[in-house]
Formats: sequence, C-alpha cells, structure tokens
Amino acid sequence: MSDQSVGRPTRRPKSGPRTPRSPEARRRQQDILEIATDTFAARGYNNASLAEIADRAGLTQAGVLHYFRSKALLLTSVLERRDQGDIEQLGPERPHGIAFLRHLVDTALRNAEREGLVRLYAVLSAESVTEQHPAQAYFRDRYTGLRAFVTDALTEACGLAESDAARVHDAANAIIAVMDGLQVQWLLDPDSVEMAASTDLVIRSLLSTLAPDRFTP
Repeated sequence: MSDQSVGRPTRRPKSGPRTPRSPEARRRQQDILEIATDTFAARGYNNASLAEIADRAGLTQAGVLHYFRSKALLLTSVLERRDQGDIEQLGPERPHGIAFLRHLVDTALRNAEREGLVRLYAVLSAESVTEQHPAQAYFRDRYTGLRAFVTDALTEACGLAESDAARVHDAANAIIAVMDGLQVQWLLDPDSVEMAASTDLVIRSLLSTLAPDRFTP
C-alpha cells in the first residue's frame, strides 16, 4: 500500500549518500532522485540501469555514483524521499483508532492523484520478493509496521480484547491486501476502480464483522 506516513523507516546501507555543500549540487542530487524515481517506477530496479539514469541526468555513471555511491543506495534514497512527503503532511503524530482507519481511506483518495508514486510502490514491492533484492528489508519492515498500526487501530476502534487478536490480525492483513490489490487494478484500468470507495467499503464491513454492537453493516 502506497502510504508513506506509516511503517518503519528505510534501512540504509552503512554508507549513506553524500551531502552536497553547494545549492547547485543539492539541486543536481534532487534531479537524480526524481529521474531515478521515474525510471524505477517504469522499469523496476533490476531492469533500470545506472547508465540510463545518468544519461537522463546529463551525467556519467561516475557522476551519479559521486552522489549516491551505489545503485542500491540510490534505490533506498528514492524510497526514503518517497516516504518523507507524507510524513510531513501527516504531521508530528499519527492518528489512532477510527481516525487511523479514516486516514487509510484518505490515503487511497490521495493516491489517485499521484500515479507515479503508486506505480513506484507497486513495481518495487512486487519485485522485492525476488532473491537478494535491495528493497526486500524495506518492504518487509514496512508491512510489519503497517500491520501493527492497522491491528492497533482496529482493536481500539472495536474495543476488542486480547482473545480477539487473531481475528484482528487477519482483518488487518485483509485491509492491506485490498489496498495493494486496488492499486494494481487502478494502474491497469483507472476508470474502473475507485480506490477510496472500495477501501472504505471493506473497512466498514470488517468493523461491522468484528464489532457488530458498535458498527452496523
């Protein structure tokens, strides 16, 4: 699910990107990140080449590596940059309970306005299941963190006890799976998919199943 405001932060390689000193160098580094974002979204990590990214940036491959040291570090920098925007938009504290579930619906609505980021997430998350993919730890941690947040939100919203933990865990996985699946369908046929409406319907249905005394179908 393309929601940059939740989940755990990216695991950086031991050596991070260089910190440019001049405004021109900082702009160049941001240009490289934007180009890499578009390239990874279109081709995936494995099929994207540093040569292509460098050519589009008007640099040599050595020039790109001067800023990011490796292709893997460029990828993690792209993912961190992608996260930062929503973290800033969400504010200093994430919502809880029913407010967090509404936030998920709002995220689905917002994602319909940012096709490039949704494609980046869909492509790289699917690709990350391949052996030794550099974003595998990032997405594993992200799902772990998001699953915990959704589970906590459902538990709080429904007033459930520890004995209901397994059901809530399954419901959290279902919400995440629906949102991710909707993104793929939307990318393939945007006129046929309303991500926010479908997400809202699924969350409401699960709430009424988990706590029928609090939420009517």
